Amino acid sequence: MDQLSAMRAFVRVVEAGTFTRAAQLLDIPKPTLTKQIQQLEAHLRAKLLNRTTRRVTVTMDGAAYYERANRLLGELDELDASMTLAQARPSGRLRVDCSSALAISVIIPELHAFHARYPDIQLDLGLSDRPTDLAAENLDCAVRAGDLTDQSLIARRIGEMQLITCAAPDYLARFGVPLHPRDIEDGHRVVAYRPLLGNRLLPMIYQNQQEKIEITGRYVISLNEGMGYLAAGLAGLGILQLPTFMAREPIAEGRLSPLLLDWCTAPKPLHIVYPPNRHLSNKVRVFVDWLAELFGKGAFELAKNSSYAPPRHTRCETLPP
Repeated sequence: MDQLSAMRAFVRVVEAGTFTRAAQLLDIPKPTLTKQIQQLEAHLRAKLLNRTTRRVTVTMDGAAYYERANRLLGELDELDASMTLAQARPSGRLRVDCSSALAISVIIPELHAFHARYPDIQLDLGLSDRPTDLAAENLDCAVRAGDLTDQSLIARRIGEMQLITCAAPDYLARFGVPLHPRDIEDGHRVVAYRPLLGNRLLPMIYQNQQEKIEITGRYVISLNEGMGYLAAGLAGLGILQLPTFMAREPIAEGRLSPLLLDWCTAPKPLHIVYPPNRHLSNKVRVFVDWLAELFGKGAFELAKNSSYAPPRHTRCETLPP
């Protein structure tokens, strides 16, 4: 028995929750994975997992073994990386999760520069706005916008994005132009963003030196994915708040009109996160540094295909706490 491989297989089963998913993540046949776990249990003379047709649960012995095995594997990966970091060129598969809007609008158009710098890295990019379990899905890292809710993850802030309120010209011709955020609640419709279907809507937040206003508004459609959210706005289904990197091209082409530019919205921070028990390998490190370099150019510079830049209003520069 290859005990090290068996330990890695056991850790992956615990994190994935099923043998089928763990085998997919390890890219090995399920029978091979099952045999590795059986050999490990026989070697340890302990039952590590309880198996049902739908789920795998960890026994008390399995939970104790998982904690120590996971820590040991992490230290081993760190040791290997420390010996090769200086001389090795970053290589291998890099699994990253990111929102589809950010990836399509910002990251993917610039990836040619990343791959020119690091040609031996294969990027597996998952596009989704849904929260993901980084450990269970065997992700190296993820890009997250907004405040972080999972405090167990290690995070590095790599930039921020500004929001702008927009609507399609067809919508404004039918419903009029709001002149104050409160107007959105009186006779207007919004395109609502709901991070998870069934959860609360994200409000539109406006502020100036005198007040801060949260607007929910009446909606005819809510979405939980950025590109669909933009499409609904372009279809004239309501007023929406977009990151500037998504709004610049439609505004420059006349498909969206900017609104309420005298009001500011607080920038949303951008973080790259990774599990605390996952060693920050060389390939992850260089990807994080590249993203920080890309986003460090500022929210208005993230989209380069448009000459549109929303004006900055000096009275909004200093916002009340």
